[in-house]
Amino acid sequence: MKRLSLIIIIVLSIGSISFAQNADDALRYSRLFYTGTARFMSMGGAFTALGGDISSLSQNPAGLGVFRSSEITFTPQLEYFKSTSLFNNTSSNDYLYNFNLGQGGIVANLIKNESESGLITLNFGYSFSRTSNLTQTIVINGKSSSSSLADYWADEANGNYKDQLAANVPDAYLAWSTYVIDSLPGSDNSYGTAYSNYGDNPPSVYGQNIKRVVTNTGYTGEHAISIGGNYSNTLFFGATLGITTLSYESKYEHSESTDVSLPSKFTDFNYTLYYKDNGTGFNLKLGAIYKPIEILRIGFAFHSPTIYHINEYLYDNISTHFSDGGLYTQSNNATRFSYGLTTPFRVLTGIALQVKKIALLSVDYEFVDYSAAKFFDIGENNFDYTNTNQAIKNSLGMSNNIRLGAEVRLNSIYLRGGYGYYGKAWKSGQDNENQSYNSISCGIGFREKNVFADFGFSTIANKDNYIMYSSSAGSAISNLNMTRNLFSVTLGYKFGY
Repeated sequence: MKRLSLIIIIVLSIGSISFAQNADDALRYSRLFYTGTARFMSMGGAFTALGGDISSLSQNPAGLGVFRSSEITFTPQLEYFKSTSLFNNTSSNDYLYNFNLGQGGIVANLIKNESESGLITLNFGYSFSRTSNLTQTIVINGKSSSSSLADYWADEANGNYKDQLAANVPDAYLAWSTYVIDSLPGSDNSYGTAYSNYGDNPPSVYGQNIKRVVTNTGYTGEHAISIGGNYSNTLFFGATLGITTLSYESKYEHSESTDVSLPSKFTDFNYTLYYKDNGTGFNLKLGAIYKPIEILRIGFAFHSPTIYHINEYLYDNISTHFSDGGLYTQSNNATRFSYGLTTPFRVLTGIALQVKKIALLSVDYEFVDYSAAKFFDIGENNFDYTNTNQAIKNSLGMSNNIRLGAEVRLNSIYLRGGYGYYGKAWKSGQDNENQSYNSISCGIGFREKNVFADFGFSTIANKDNYIMYSSSAGSAISNLNMTRNLFSVTLGYKFGY
């Protein structure tokens, strides 16, 4: 186990860490849940055929043509996230609160005619809204009786000579340099773990305690710059240039400890991986709303792919303890690199019924094919994403999303409710093939001629199979139940009647 000189040579030769992107990353930045004003949220986001709400700029820009006056809105949000994990019959809970700006924007009237035919209004709009909240925290505890993260690292390392580990499998290099894994007797490129005394005492002795703490923070958001109009009170049209922002930090700590006296003297290790993504993207949205009769509206919108440029910062480290007093720590050099991501296009359609000024009912359908997401090199790393993009095609598929919304008016008071179903994104045979999201929402609003205040609550829940690792010895999968609650308040002012 005396490899100090070789470790020093390898450390000096490390240039950067290469952790390739995968289907999970593509899905995280492609999936949208359309947060916005409290009215928009409380009606389930079903505004493709409705319009008249500033949040529709990021959904169907034709909704901008429905405005008859100028308007400014501001929407702070309070988020409460709760997770429950189940791993090998051990249940754990965690939660967090997050206060943020969900939406803010303005609509300005450019053209306004008193006639009932031709171009009646033309409006300009700007809005910022969060399209997805990515903040969450998860704690997983339990005992493993058949495998370890060490087995995953040993599998990664197999086929690599010791002086190749740092460049080819940097996380496995950390495990090797701290004696979580080591080469098998008589071999320079096959590896065993501390649980089997590196192949001297097979089979491996498990039963160790495993704990993983996952902390993610961030969001995707969009600055929507839009123009929309009203033609003869029958056809509403609009276009939006979307400037998207992405901010995401992820950290997980994985620890394993054993109470069994192992020949290797190993007692515990703690591995930490941290990365931070920041990116900017662009897209174009086109939309139309057709009103054949006063009671009925039919909406359609097309969203082009969003083209992201993403900058990533990444580091990882490990520490190990042995009962003979051995203490080892090792870190990979922090690295920065950039890559591109093209998200899938979207098609939205909707139908809305308006019963005079008494009630609204709206239904939305959205189609998105997540398998069309693609990573690309932006000329700095010369990285070939062909295999990664093929893996995305093989694992992700087409998804169907449905949103329902209703509103009832009682003089100056508005009562609202909504439901949303965000369909399966993973293909059959994948670990999360049944993953879908369900949202329920409600709210109340108060409106006078110039001012309004809306309050909304929405909750979205999903189940997830969280894979800590997969190895030849076995996998560690935790069943997660996650709930995200959003409390929104919108304050608005109308002017320019």
